Amino acid sequence: MHGSFSPDLAAYRLAAEPYYRPVGDEIAVFEAAWRHRLPVMLKGPTGCGKTRFVEHMAWRLGRPLITVAAHEDMTAADLAGRFLLGPEGTVWQDGPLTQAVRHGAICYLDEIVEARQDTTVVIHPLTDARRLLPLEKRNELIPAHADFQLVISYNPGYQSAVKDLKESTKQRFVAIAFDYPAPELEAEIVTREAGTDLSLARLLVAIAACSRNLRGQGLEEGASTRMLIHAGRLAAGGVPLPAAVEAAIVLPLTDDAEMRRVLGAAISACLP
Repeated sequence: MHGSFSPDLAAYRLAAEPYYRPVGDEIAVFEAAWRHRLPVMLKGPTGCGKTRFVEHMAWRLGRPLITVAAHEDMTAADLAGRFLLGPEGTVWQDGPLTQAVRHGAICYLDEIVEARQDTTVVIHPLTDARRLLPLEKRNELIPAHADFQLVISYNPGYQSAVKDLKESTKQRFVAIAFDYPAPELEAEIVTREAGTDLSLARLLVAIAACSRNLRGQGLEEGASTRMLIHAGRLAAGGVPLPAAVEAAIVLPLTDDAEMRRVLGAAISACLP
């Protein structure tokens, strides 16, 4: 016996507005892309607000959001679906991408470059005029729901000959570039998200600038806005600032003892 599960997308709707502070025209660009159902690619470093932005836009547009964290072992079946053996026989279970395509959700593939290239090819028919998802295992061709939209993100800083999106994939998307906000804006975000006062937030932003200056000199990435929020929350919770910075910024950024020493010295120069 063959059957299928009918997903309830209510669980994917955001009940409250996710805080997001715009830094440019990204909201207008995304809304225009949404009106024309154009696929969107978000490019930028880790922890700079890409995921929060997608959450904010899903809430703003009133659409359910299905998020998939891509990884190197992810297969096309993980996205599209598979047959499962249940009490009543063989049952087809839609994958997250198929759920979004059938029922009109925004599907967000986070850090898509982590997935194998043979997996990402499955999205190609969804990103052109066809807007179709082929399910080979079911011999089914699913036309995308009118409200379906595909959004992907990746960090260009991690590009390599092995891990990069094919040009044939990238050129199918409208791209929005993200970066860390300007210092005063980043301090405002840290204050709002971490519950710290503005002076502490400004200090954390100065610390982030020190770490970002070391990118390419032993560090792959500097401190992200997310890290600053973590440090701020630890400090607001009573952890001494040097210990909060060590736990939320220095130790996560590098395992190299010499690099930790260099980074710690740079940060110490920022501390009062």
